Amino acid sequence: MSTPPSPPADRMGGRAWGMLLVLCGAIFLEGIDVAMLNVALPSIRADLGLTTGSLSWVMSSYVLGYGGFMLLGGRAADLLGRRRMFLLWLGVFIVFSGLGGFATEGWVLIVARFVTGVASAFMAPAGLSIITTNFAEGPRRNRALLVYAGTAAAGFSLGLVVGGLLAEISWRWVFFAPVIMASAVLAAALVLIPDGDRPHRRARGFDLAGAVTVTGAMMVLVFAVVRLEDPAGGWGWTAGALAAGVALLAAFVAIERRSASPLVRLGVLRSGPLVRANLGALLFGGSFFGFQFLVVLYLQELRGWSSLQAALALLVVSIDAVLAPTLTPRLVNRFGNVRVIFGGLCLASLAYALFLPIGLDWTYAAMFPTMIILGLGFALAYGPLTIAATDGVAEEEQGLAGGLLYTSFQFGSALGLSAVTAVNVAATGSGGSLLAELDGFRAALVIPFAMAVGAAAVVASGLRGRGAGTGPRREAPVPAGSR
Repeated sequence: MSTPPSPPADRMGGRAWGMLLVLCGAIFLEGIDVAMLNVALPSIRADLGLTTGSLSWVMSSYVLGYGGFMLLGGRAADLLGRRRMFLLWLGVFIVFSGLGGFATEGWVLIVARFVTGVASAFMAPAGLSIITTNFAEGPRRNRALLVYAGTAAAGFSLGLVVGGLLAEISWRWVFFAPVIMASAVLAAALVLIPDGDRPHRRARGFDLAGAVTVTGAMMVLVFAVVRLEDPAGGWGWTAGALAAGVALLAAFVAIERRSASPLVRLGVLRSGPLVRANLGALLFGGSFFGFQFLVVLYLQELRGWSSLQAALALLVVSIDAVLAPTLTPRLVNRFGNVRVIFGGLCLASLAYALFLPIGLDWTYAAMFPTMIILGLGFALAYGPLTIAATDGVAEEEQGLAGGLLYTSFQFGSALGLSAVTAVNVAATGSGGSLLAELDGFRAALVIPFAMAVGAAAVVASGLRGRGAGTGPRREAPVPAGSR
């Protein structure tokens, strides 16, 4: 009897698609959760009577939890089980998102957002590592990661629109809607995510000292970056936090060098492709979130557009959700990850450059080229960066690789937001006129442009590698349970 032909290398079975769609639902949920809150902040302030400082901490507390615990979350997936961590922290996400919806005091909302950020910090790298350990390197994994990345981008873009609609009803639905979505994802995950991953436990125990120092370092560094948004608050706390963060990071490195079972094997950071991917992700994430923040303020505060109109103006950027799983895989297969990433970052730089001379009377037609080019650039850069950051990494360190990548994106987004806010405030001054505000926006828009150019320069340094690929392949193939 003849052997049936093997399926094409990039084709996935029904169960594999089911698992992937569940994980895409989780990352979509994370993106839409953050985006919806962005447009609901004015309604929250009016209802709860929050000060500007308290309102900013509603956003910053999430960033603090997410960025602070991401590395620990990624390693916990490797050591304690990816499926277990994903399901557990998805449940925590549901509980505390619901708590935020019932909040009647600002501090309750801030605590709820902090824990929700921690939950995302454990859930996101677990989900990513489930994909990278269930699909072998090559066309199938690339396609899965590009679908995953496109879904994440779509969540953030569509969240702006959905958040604007829900805020018209009640800001509390911005918290209740994710609870409904997450509950559906959890129910599907229990059935469709295979219970086959075996935790990679170290024989000599868990690196508690490393976990404490790296989590403390990341939280303090993120706190310092967030404080850059308010230069009037004084530089003492910011400088002190930066110094403390660097000291904790140095202590972490010293602990890992001596640990018999390190939380983070420092040798993984010797990979040039991995380091370039993470630096590129940090700068690209900072440029994108800083630009989006400025555009929303420009449209709403300077031009008088409604939150829904501003969200719709940015909707075209979500073309990434269509291009990432369709166009990008073909380009990656033909030209390699590094060249595609470099092209995407060049397009992003062009998009930001076109927006630099914004005026008080710009029509949407004048803004549209920036939006569509940015969407195309995001489609070419974001997904392949995810591939580049996880290719060539051993199976037992895939959670760590995911944690490093998401830490880079999150830290970059915090840095980008803080930098554009600080420059905007400094350049606007106390003039109070529309022209002064416009000058502030123009000055701040240089930051996303410079970060995108910097990211392109980092990635370009890898163009001369063999085949401009993502780095050396592993000698042993990854078990692909979903093949």
